[in-house]
Amino acid sequence: MEKNDIIDFKALEKELQAALTADEKYKRENAAKLRAVEQKVASYEEFRGIVLASHLKPLERKDKIGGKRTVAWNCHATQRGTSQDETTEISQEKTLFQPETSAEFYRDWRRSLRSGPERYQALLQLGGPKLGHLFQTDVGFGLLGELLVALADHVRPADRLVVLGILRSLARTGRFTLNLSLLSHAERASCRGLFQKLQATSAPRPTKEGLSQRERGLEEQPGGLQEEERLLQELLGLYQVD
Repeated sequence: MEKNDIIDFKALEKELQAALTADEKYKRENAAKLRAVEQKVASYEEFRGIVLASHLKPLERKDKIGGKRTVAWNCHATQRGTSQDETTEISQEKTLFQPETSAEFYRDWRRSLRSGPERYQALLQLGGPKLGHLFQTDVGFGLLGELLVALADHVRPADRLVVLGILRSLARTGRFTLNLSLLSHAERASCRGLFQKLQATSAPRPTKEGLSQRERGLEEQPGGLQEEERLLQELLGLYQVD
């Protein structure tokens, strides 16, 4: 076999472990989110605290205070990576953002896509249909707000139709209304700003008298010239933007 054809089993093992860890994290936080809703917590901060502490386990009788400390109490809060972090570390080579599951999306979104422009381009690359498929059950805790912020900060007029498609697909995901209600104040402001930009980039449509025969035909079709405006108005209601 050629050198380039050799399978790197160690890298594959690390990537598999990373995917399993991300999947476990998603399931754990989702379960904590449901518990918090059932408990009817009083504020978003309390809700967020429950979810962020979902990885912690209560002490048992055998756990002794003041005993020999072998591991950090909260490894997720330490500044340096733990052995688990090292186990789940994946290659830093630049690759196309092609998650096949919501857990893979969550992992790569947090680990690889650090800057706003990177996240925005990744969303455009995936598009609405793919995102809708990944999150058909539910958008992970806190993720909807991050997606809206990335879109709001970097949306461009040329991307208007793609962004509208992304917003429509997100609005069709499971528990969308609940996730929308859990947006922070800053995330709600970004959501409003995003729709303001989308409204500002809408080009004025000529009257039917000013349209050619071909354009009038497009105007009357479901995907015609006014489809974007109808979709935008629908999304304003779904995202509860005044």
